[in-house]
Amino acid sequence: MAKIKKGDEVIVRTGKDKGKNGKITKILKDDKVLVEGINQVKKNQKANPNAGISGGIIVKEMPINISNIGLYNPQTKKADRVGYKILEDGKKVRIFKSTNEVIDV
Repeated sequence: MAKIKKGDEVIVRTGKDKGKNGKITKILKDDKVLVEGINQVKKNQKANPNAGISGGIIVKEMPINISNIGLYNPQTKKADRVGYKILEDGKKVRIFKSTNEVIDV
């Protein structure tokens, strides 16, 4: 089970985009995620007049493995591990392991 959600700010730990930040746009089922501005490739696209798609070279974001990213902690400005904590009212929230700060309320 991944401890990240769509819309989370993440930082890339390994690969060609190491150190870059971005928001998660989509979580795929095979332990991969799409992050905006990360792992971009140039792809040749064939024109399709029926669908209104023009041909040419497009820049596209490709999936990145979930193990290569970490949740971005704005306090430490680094990737951080995620844990869970149950509040007094019984609500389960995510916390940063290093600072015990609540991520989402």
